[in-house]
Amino acid sequence: MKVVIISAGSATRLGDYTKELPKGLLDINGKSILERQILLFKKFEISDITIITGPHSEKYNFTDVSYVHDDEYQEHDVLGSLMASRKLLNDDLIISYSDILFDENIFKPILNCQEDIGVAVDLEWEESYKNRTLHPKEQADSVLIQNDKIVKIKKNISTLKENEVGEFIGLMKLSKKGAYVFLQKYKKLEKSHKGAFHEAASLKKAYLTDMLQELIDSKIKVTPIIIKGNWCEVDTYQDLESARKKFK
Repeated sequence: MKVVIISAGSATRLGDYTKELPKGLLDINGKSILERQILLFKKFEISDITIITGPHSEKYNFTDVSYVHDDEYQEHDVLGSLMASRKLLNDDLIISYSDILFDENIFKPILNCQEDIGVAVDLEWEESYKNRTLHPKEQADSVLIQNDKIVKIKKNISTLKENEVGEFIGLMKLSKKGAYVFLQKYKKLEKSHKGAFHEAASLKKAYLTDMLQELIDSKIKVTPIIIKGNWCEVDTYQDLESARKKFK
């Protein structure tokens, strides 16, 4: 089992907090976000951990992980940064954003998922958006679930049915087969796709969610991993204050 952490974003919404520091290195009560992730992964005996870096890559000083520097982080978005580590997509794999905090209860069902492509989804997500004025729920990566499959993943999905829409929390798992399917689909798109790509202006500017929607539209099963536990995203200074209250 490998872990790849995508940490190549510029994090401009945090202003001075991340002017000279990657978001994943923000301090949460004595430990950075990434340090907390790494400690949790190692608690589950996962030691093959790679961080994809972007700006301020010299600030990372973990000695027990590997690094892949995304030289083109200014030219593309999350999907492109993940593809900077495409050579690692050859085995069972956990993919994590670098700006999320989560506990063991969140991670266990992800680790135990037996599907080829599993995406962590919180069905009780709306509660966390109360008073989150700098990142309203309309900006959440919404997931529409029907018959135990994800049928749509994009921002601002609405439905009248209870427990049908959740939030993608920035964690997913690929089996060896799932990683192969994911990579082969991307390689084909890289050679032939032109123009807008789902919610993105282009494949180059695509998010991970855009790629997941492409897989879904290609009739490839993408399974929700329903999670419950303590987790949060750190995208604004409001989120940072909240994270420091949730994770001691």
